[in-house]
Amino acid sequence: MIDLHVHSTFSDGSLTPEELVDRAREIGLTAIALTDHDSVDGVPRFLAACGGGPPEGIPGVEISAQVARGTLHILGYFIDPGDAKLARMLNRIRDGRGERNREIVARLNALGLTVKWEEVRAFAGEEVVGRPHFAQALLARGYVRSKDEAFEKYLAKGRPAYADRFRLPPAECIALIADAGGVPVLSHPFTMELGPKQLRAFTSSLKDAGLQGVEVYYSEHSASQQAEYLRLAAELDLVATGGSDFHGEANPAVKLGRGFGSLQVPEEAIEELRARRR
Repeated sequence: MIDLHVHSTFSDGSLTPEELVDRAREIGLTAIALTDHDSVDGVPRFLAACGGGPPEGIPGVEISAQVARGTLHILGYFIDPGDAKLARMLNRIRDGRGERNREIVARLNALGLTVKWEEVRAFAGEEVVGRPHFAQALLARGYVRSKDEAFEKYLAKGRPAYADRFRLPPAECIALIADAGGVPVLSHPFTMELGPKQLRAFTSSLKDAGLQGVEVYYSEHSASQQAEYLRLAAELDLVATGGSDFHGEANPAVKLGRGFGSLQVPEEAIEELRARRR
């Protein structure tokens, strides 16, 4: 059993890299990839905790990319966490997240919703502050009845408190990962909100830019989506990867290695990814 999409406290997960490795050992994972959002800072600790395995530790990252609608993330596997250019660009992306967070506070206050940065920061704890923490702050103040309502009314793209942030174009994300020795993979394709023909055309353009895989096996993919993405991977000669997108307490229904309970990522995906490295 493997899991190639996991987050730690170095982005928006609730477990440290060491705790993730301990949990992976407890449930019998043979391999795990740490793919924090726009950060590789936790990778050295993660690899040290894995030691000689099991589980095998795969250094990874999940980079936010520009997209016209929805959201687009590019996963990178087997990256060199010490690559200077990768570190510099990830720092720039994270700085953009801080600028965006200050703008969200201003927009919420302009809407008459009294939310202070300090309370949002407190909900994040050691995590990187993101929109889920704003949702928690709105819920705590009684402005919404659930986190989902917070996104639907205020925080989702196109809603009044949403603020965009600095992201790299998809081709630059792919090149950044490849230049750091990694293998770029399209993460959870459904979040781009594209129809099958549009998705195929867009993914084909990413393949031309150096994309090597697509996330097929994922906690939130329906059976029909998984079948669609599996066909897409086969048609474009991309590695079919997968993972739970485990965050811990931020989404306790998603379990490490198993997603909502039935997730099964083929172990051969690791060797196929390894073979795609430069």
